[in-house]
Amino acid sequence: MSPSGPAAQAAVRSADGSDRVAAVDEPVEHGIDRGIDRDTEHDTDRGIDRDTEHGAGPTAHAAARPAADRAPGRASGRGAGPAVRAATDPGGGATPGKRDGALAFVESPVQLLNVLEWAHNHPAPGAVSPLVLVVLPPHDPMTRGQLRRMAELARDEGFAVSWQEARDGVGGALSSLLALARRARRARTLVIGDPFSRYVQLLLALTPARAERRITVVDDGTATMEFVSQLARGERFVRWHRRGVRGGVRGLLFAPVSRRARRRLTPRRDGSRPVEVFSSMPVEPPENVIVTANEFAWTRARFGPPRLTRGADLVGTSLVETGVVDTERYLEAVASLARAYGATRYFAHRRESSEKLQQVTAATGLEIVRPDLPLELVARRGPVGRTILSFPSTVVHTLPLALAGTAVTVAVCDVDPAWLTRTASPRAQGFLAGVTGTARGVRRLPSTLPAPPGRSV
Repeated sequence: MSPSGPAAQAAVRSADGSDRVAAVDEPVEHGIDRGIDRDTEHDTDRGIDRDTEHGAGPTAHAAARPAADRAPGRASGRGAGPAVRAATDPGGGATPGKRDGALAFVESPVQLLNVLEWAHNHPAPGAVSPLVLVVLPPHDPMTRGQLRRMAELARDEGFAVSWQEARDGVGGALSSLLALARRARRARTLVIGDPFSRYVQLLLALTPARAERRITVVDDGTATMEFVSQLARGERFVRWHRRGVRGGVRGLLFAPVSRRARRRLTPRRDGSRPVEVFSSMPVEPPENVIVTANEFAWTRARFGPPRLTRGADLVGTSLVETGVVDTERYLEAVASLARAYGATRYFAHRRESSEKLQQVTAATGLEIVRPDLPLELVARRGPVGRTILSFPSTVVHTLPLALAGTAVTVAVCDVDPAWLTRTASPRAQGFLAGVTGTARGVRRLPSTLPAPPGRSV
C-alpha cells in the first residue's frame, strides 16, 4: 500500500492486517486500553500494583487486541493457552514468609517477554510467594506502549506487576530507588533484564554483599552476548555500540557502583550466590555461571500457529539511530531487499525515528507496521510472511525458535563494512558479524544486493 499523502504521513498497517493512515510521528502509545491510564490505588484484593500513570489524551492502537487478552489488572491466570506458573529460586527450601520469592526488574518489552519465558521454565515451589514484575519504563512512548501491553499479558497469566516511574526527577528517582532496594534485599531470586542499566546497577550495589540469593539475567537482545563476554573477562559493562569507555566524568563517578554491581553478578564458588543466564543467544558462560536455554516455549504454547501470507516481511533496525549504519546506505539496502525478495511490509523497531520511517516509506512504498508487542509474539500470532528478512539483530536468533514448526523462513542480510558510519564503534563490524554468523536455522543473504539503475549499494 503506497502512501496517499505527503512524506509527513506514512502508510501504517496494524499487525493483524487492518488499515489506517497515521502520521509516523504521532505520539501515541500503541495497543493501550484507556482503562490502564486512569489513576488508581493498589488493587489490594488481587495483590496487584496497577499502572498509575495519567493518560495524556486519546490513544491509538497499532495492532488489534486479540480476543484472548483481557482487561488490565486481571490476575485470573486463565489465558488462551496454559497458565504460566510463578517462578523463584528452583532450589526452594526456604521458610515460608522469611523472604519474598522472585523479583524481576525490566525496562523493555523484550525483557518482560523473556521474564515470562523464564517463569514458564522455572515453576515455583508452592511454599514460596510468586514472581513480582517491576516495570521501570523509559520516556519513549513506543517502548511504554509495548511495555503496557506486555504488562497486561503478565497480569492475565497471574503475575503481580508494579509500574514504577523511576525517572521522574531526582527526588522521585531517589525515593523509588530506596524503596525498590528494600524489596530487592528481601527477594530470594533477583531477575534482571538489563545489566548495563545504571539504575539496575544501583539496585544491585545496594543489596548486601553476603546475601544468599540467586541472580538471573534474562535476554535483552544481542546485548546478552556482550554482557557474558565482559563478565568473563572482568571488564566494565559497556554496550557494544558505544565508542571507548562509557561516560566521561559521570562514568568515573559511577565506576565504584558499576564495580560493586559486577561483583554481585559474579557467582560464588561455594554456590551461595548462583548466577544464571537465561538466553536464546549463543553464549559461552564464564566459570560457575549457569546458562539455561530460552526456547520460547511459553510463546509457542500461548499463541499461534500463525496464518502465513504469500509475500515477505522486512524487519527494521535501530542501527541508524545508534550511529552504527549510515542512513543513505540503510535506505538503499532496504529498497534492494524489498525489490529482490518481494517484501510488502516493514516492521518498525520501537526505537526507529519518525523521520527515517518517512524516508523508508517514500523510498520503497512499504507498509509501515508499528507492532504493539515484541516481534516474536506478533509473528507467532500472525499473519506473517513466509519469508522474514532482517539485518543482524536479536530476531535472527529468536524468531526461528518462536516460529518453530511453521513454514516461515528467516533470512538475514549481513551489514557491509561500507555501510558503517565514521563514528561507529571499532567493535561494531565484528559484533554484527558474530550476531549473523552464530544464528541457527536462518538463511544467509549477501550484503551486496542488486541496486536500482543509476545507483549503487
